[in-house]
Amino acid sequence: MANVQPRVLLVEDEPAQREVLSYNLSAEGFGVTTAENGDEALMLVDEETPDIIVLDWMLPGVSGIEVCRRLKLRSETRNVPIIMLSARSEEVDRVRGLETGADDYVVKPYSVVELMARVRTQLRRVRPASVGETLAFDDITLDAETHKVFRSGEQLKLGPTEFRLLTTFMEKPGRVWSREQLLDRVWGRDIYVDTRTVDVHIGRLRKALCQFGGGDPLRTVRGAGYALG
Repeated sequence: MANVQPRVLLVEDEPAQREVLSYNLSAEGFGVTTAENGDEALMLVDEETPDIIVLDWMLPGVSGIEVCRRLKLRSETRNVPIIMLSARSEEVDRVRGLETGADDYVVKPYSVVELMARVRTQLRRVRPASVGETLAFDDITLDAETHKVFRSGEQLKLGPTEFRLLTTFMEKPGRVWSREQLLDRVWGRDIYVDTRTVDVHIGRLRKALCQFGGGDPLRTVRGAGYALG
C-alpha cells in the first residue's frame, strides 16, 4: 500500500477553475476533495479534517473569509493551512484575509504552477514527509524520499506500514494519536481495519526501533493512544 496521500480540500464555485485545480493537485500526488460552497466545505471538514485547504473568497452562501474565520476558531482545525484565492487584489483585502487566519493569499488570475508551489510550501510545515523532507527525532532519522530509517547510524528494517506509522509520529513528536486517528492517517479512511491491528503494528514498530538496542521511544497513553517521546 502506498503512503497515504496528503489531503487537499478545494473550495471553488466556478466549475472550470475547480476542474483545472483538481486535475493539477491530483497530478501532484494529492488526494483531492472538492466543495462548491462554504456550507459544503464546513460539512466536509467535519467529516474528515484535510491537511490543507485551498479556499476561494467569493462563494455562494457562507463566504470563504467566513469559512476561514470559523475553522481558525476551532482547536481541531486551527492549524490546518488555508490558502485563500481571491480576485480582490487591494492591499486592504489581502490584509483582511491574512488577519482572518489565512496562511497565504493568492490573487486571481494566478499561475497554477505558483499555486502548486505554495501548496507544497504549506504542506512542508504540517506534513514535511509528504514533500520528501528528512525527519529527525533524538537518534532516529527518517528519509521520506528514499524510505530509509536510521537509528544511531544503523539502518533499521521496517515494513511499509511501520514506516508510515513512524512517519506519522515523527511529523508531530509528543502528539498523542488515538487508534482511530492512526487508522485514518496510516491505512486510509476507505479501508476497514480493526483497531487491534494498530496495536499489532505498534508492537512491530517498537521491535524494529530497538533492533540494535536503545530505549523504546514510543509511549502508550492509557485510554488515549500512542505518542513518540
